[in-house]
Amino acid sequence: MSGERTAEILLETKVVTLSPLDPYTYTSGILSPIYCNNRRLISLPDERDRIVEGFIDLIGESSFDVVAGTESAGIPWSSYVGDRLRKPNVYVKKAQKEHGLKNLVEGILEQDQITLVTEDLISTGGSSIAVVKAIREAGGIVNDCYAIFTYELQKSIDSFEEADCRLHTLTNFTTLVDVALSSNYIDEQEREIYF
Repeated sequence: MSGERTAEILLETKVVTLSPLDPYTYTSGILSPIYCNNRRLISLPDERDRIVEGFIDLIGESSFDVVAGTESAGIPWSSYVGDRLRKPNVYVKKAQKEHGLKNLVEGILEQDQITLVTEDLISTGGSSIAVVKAIREAGGIVNDCYAIFTYELQKSIDSFEEADCRLHTLTNFTTLVDVALSSNYIDEQEREIYF
């Protein structure tokens, strides 16, 4: 599935909303003219299937052993992809618990298993890189992270480069804004706010 088609799905389903004249405030305090809530996709079976097919196409013939999800938004996508490809699935907690087995990685991850990380959204890349590091510390090998959407922030680009992990996404900020313009979600004047 093309990046343009993925962007169309995100816009048509209002998973992504654009408000160039009245920006959203993120938890970090950053003001942004775009808000992406990929969690909505898990409630939309047809669109969800298209996104999973997009992941499968993007992964292609890559050789790997396990699919990993980030807590919590990446877990459904790793489950869908793992199920479709008949691969084991694990997920990584945001923080190690002080009770029980105190695992950070849940599921079965054997030493040196090649693991694909799946994520719904990349902003700064912090949570995804934390997952990459946790899997590596648990003995897994991670070279690739797959996500639905990236804001294309320089911080995320730098983070993935520093972690020596390739980022693959179904679509990105630039493509989404171009599709929004061509589909009349925004006009040329509003587009200028994004760039």
